[in-house]
Amino acid sequence: MQGMHQIGFTPAARFLLVAGAFVVVVAGLKSASNLVTPFLLAVFIAVLVVPPMQAMRRWGLPTWVAMLIVVGTLAAVGAGIVALFTGSLNAFNANLPDYQMRLRSLIGEFVTWLDAEGVPISRDTLNSLFDPARIFGFASNLVRGLGGILTNAFLILLTVVFILLEANSLPRKLRVALPSPDASLARLAEVMQTINRYMFIKACTSLVTGLVIWAWLKSLGVDFPAMWGMVAFLLNFVPTIGSIIAAVPAVLLALVQLGLETALMATAGFMVVNVAMGNVIEPRVMGKGLGLSTLVVFLSLVFWGWVLGPAGMFLSVPLTMALKIAFGANPQTYPIAILLGPAGEAQAARPADQATLPGRAAEQHPHREQNG
Repeated sequence: MQGMHQIGFTPAARFLLVAGAFVVVVAGLKSASNLVTPFLLAVFIAVLVVPPMQAMRRWGLPTWVAMLIVVGTLAAVGAGIVALFTGSLNAFNANLPDYQMRLRSLIGEFVTWLDAEGVPISRDTLNSLFDPARIFGFASNLVRGLGGILTNAFLILLTVVFILLEANSLPRKLRVALPSPDASLARLAEVMQTINRYMFIKACTSLVTGLVIWAWLKSLGVDFPAMWGMVAFLLNFVPTIGSIIAAVPAVLLALVQLGLETALMATAGFMVVNVAMGNVIEPRVMGKGLGLSTLVVFLSLVFWGWVLGPAGMFLSVPLTMALKIAFGANPQTYPIAILLGPAGEAQAARPADQATLPGRAAEQHPHREQNG
């Protein structure tokens, strides 16, 4: 930025340069998403498992034993998820024609009921709006897309292993390499702690959500309850709309398989679990919250989902949280961090408080440095 001032760029030119650089970076991330996505997933998994590994080392276990336990647990969980999705998806696809036929029958009964109530509607129009093949195709593609994230499981696991091997020596390397290691390491520790806390709490609440949904759908007699519980677990990481997307195929299957009453009961179960987790338990456990505005959470979901695909939706909040912390550490990008935060944070950041940031006092009173 200082170089731009010295060369004589106008504010408009500086804005265009920054905007152009942003477009180039985003285009590069999108074109390299197949390579970037597994690496980012590995980074966030490593951030999540580093504390348990460090705890085992404090208990006296050798590093290689702690590493073996962590990697073995990750491999077992990944293999279980892949096996569950593969078996359930094959069975679901085998029953798909029967489900589509039942849905067409329900649509026909609904049209007949509307005609009896004096509301004429074309059967073809309703079939085009609620095409059984397209609706259940969405459910099948959803499960297949979630399973597709696991296709790079070996690469992700291998990357996690190498990250964990470097975890102990990385702070020493950064202390030697960085020009101001104390400040940089403090910011890095803040980012790691914030993301780790969010990911751990979200993983716990998502696990509870998946287990409750599995138990509820199993008690109702809906087919493939374990698969829908796993879908609810994974999509609970997606903010705002994840829980809604997870409920659609399970409720639709309950409708065509067991009838309207069971579908309403399944819907009620999803609503109770998601409201309890999203509005009661998670805010109380997370305390002050994500530090992001609701609009930013939704926009980050759309943006990272477009750039990185389905995995970007899972990582949207952690990535945006990391960017917000990084922006807040630099006086020149501090206003961006304020814009990303909630309203209460913006009200707390008064101009007098901003003057205490590194570099703000020098910017506001340059003559003091010259006189000094």
